[in-house]
Amino acid sequence: MKVKVQKIDGKASGDIELNDDVFGVEPRADILHRVVTWQLENRRGTARPTRERSDVARTGAKFGRQKGSGGARHGDRGAPIFIGGGKAHGARKRDFNQSLNKKVRALGLKMALSTKAKDGLVVVDSLALKDAKTQALKGHLDKHGFAGKVLVIDGEAVDAGFAQAAGNLKGVNVMPAAGANVYDILNHDTLVLTKDAVAKLEARFNG
Repeated sequence: MKVKVQKIDGKASGDIELNDDVFGVEPRADILHRVVTWQLENRRGTARPTRERSDVARTGAKFGRQKGSGGARHGDRGAPIFIGGGKAHGARKRDFNQSLNKKVRALGLKMALSTKAKDGLVVVDSLALKDAKTQALKGHLDKHGFAGKVLVIDGEAVDAGFAQAAGNLKGVNVMPAAGANVYDILNHDTLVLTKDAVAKLEARFNG
């Protein structure tokens, strides 16, 4: 699949051949749904359990006389009515982590990239800016129709000047190729890849 390459300011910069095994896969909604669900569930923290009566270290011996104290006939100090006692009907541990086959995860990422390759993919030669200013970058993005939410993926590391300029732009997110994932790709209207990012992503599946 041949795609036009442009500079970050929108000027043409040649063509690039995208690997059809990575960017030409027919998307399947069920695979994408499984991967996104797995990803979001694994972001959830484990719900911490409370300590119940059997989990607290308090004396089980009767601590006072049965009669004559004028108070209640208490026994175990681990009872819920005492400070430090176990909680009655407390919250139980809930672990939301799911497992998903590596091949399914890889296939999901290929399908997400292929979805954007059909509509919403822009390839740039690099993210280097002459003037690494937020206003200048916003002008480039607006001028060349990078509408909606934009995800920018660079190679080994994101260009420092671009990352600084994009830091205050609402709806523009940047990440290195190693962080590319299905949820973020699908959750943005436009995917911008550098040539280094394309090479990294193709090597990720072919290596």
